Amino acid sequence: MGESVMEATVLQWLKKEGEMVAEEESVLEVATDKVDSEVPALCSGRLHRVLVQAGEVVKIGAPLAIIATESTEEATATGETIQVVTSLTVAAQPAAVYTAQPQPSFEARFQQPTDGRFYSPLVRYIAEEEGMAPAELNQIPGTGKDNRVTKRDLLAYLHHRPKASGQYKATTVGLPIATGDEVIQLDRMRQMIAKRMVASKHIAPHVTSFVEADVAGLVQWREENKERFAQQTGVKLTYTSILLQAVVRAIQDFPMINAWVEQERIIKKKAINIGLAVALPDGNLIVPVIKHADQLSLAELAQRVEAVANKARNQQLAPDDLAGGTYTVSNLGSFQNLMGTPIIMQPQVAILALGAIIKKPAVVETPAGDVIGIRHKMYLSHSYDHRVVDGALGGGFVKRVADHLATFVSWVQE
Repeated sequence: MGESVMEATVLQWLKKEGEMVAEEESVLEVATDKVDSEVPALCSGRLHRVLVQAGEVVKIGAPLAIIATESTEEATATGETIQVVTSLTVAAQPAAVYTAQPQPSFEARFQQPTDGRFYSPLVRYIAEEEGMAPAELNQIPGTGKDNRVTKRDLLAYLHHRPKASGQYKATTVGLPIATGDEVIQLDRMRQMIAKRMVASKHIAPHVTSFVEADVAGLVQWREENKERFAQQTGVKLTYTSILLQAVVRAIQDFPMINAWVEQERIIKKKAINIGLAVALPDGNLIVPVIKHADQLSLAELAQRVEAVANKARNQQLAPDDLAGGTYTVSNLGSFQNLMGTPIIMQPQVAILALGAIIKKPAVVETPAGDVIGIRHKMYLSHSYDHRVVDGALGGGFVKRVADHLATFVSWVQE
């Protein structure tokens, strides 16, 4: 469901306990901050037990239900104990059903002291939600039986716990509301977007470089070819498609910008999968991914851009449409914005904002000397993760995008 998706909400079960399900038949509906989708069964069998009820939030990778296959049904009939054969899983790939994997115990994730200190499930849950390190939890004095840490002990500790530097805390209580003010509750998607954006700013030190690109030749070429292009391909020749092709060429020149960060590792991605930010009719934002953009011609790229944009606006995106992005582009020019400071899509290392194309007076070099002329210009805003991307890479990359745009006519026919 996308590398940035960490949890999902179960909307409804399409099957009841005890009912038979067929392979690939939809069993439940789940919702994330990105898309609502149905989860199919990987095998045929009987829905033995539902583990997560409608309305509950489940972490990515957690089991949702148990499906009993024919082999386990036969085992039950002979008096043998039924085993967990298959569990529905909200996965980091397209919605699917995977073989149940043993979940690591709390003791395996939190190293216990040698005296085998016990923590109740509620205490474990709160500790994990608060991101407490094992050593920190183990040092809390307990007032329960055998010095166990109770919920009250943990909450009292958290109340006086020092806030980490830069920790975000939203101010939502005590704000004055005057007569005539309208209070609007954030919808589910907007809440999740807010969490992702705050998390990204907290995780990655953002640096933004700006470059002005001369796109006069590009604009002229498009005007001369857009009608023929539409007749031959069936789609419009948009600036977005042309700009994306220049971005892909720059990524090939600077492959380290096409990467993910995982703790202390940089994962240099082979595939160039471009995420394209799309504004939805309700004002929210979604980022479908154009897979293997480096293998697409301009015509194919234009077709993909139009397809994902239409699917996004019509709420027809599938989980696979949002997964696997390696670099993201946001077209601010569609709102007539000149530039911006976009926020990185984790775990990617950079994002590019494309400004509006406008006419400007500029110095033009000619054989007879410099003259003032009218040129089409646009600003490129490149935000990158300064943990792993320095100015030489981040600034060099966006300058290369500008160079490719300026020389578009020379390479578009290649």
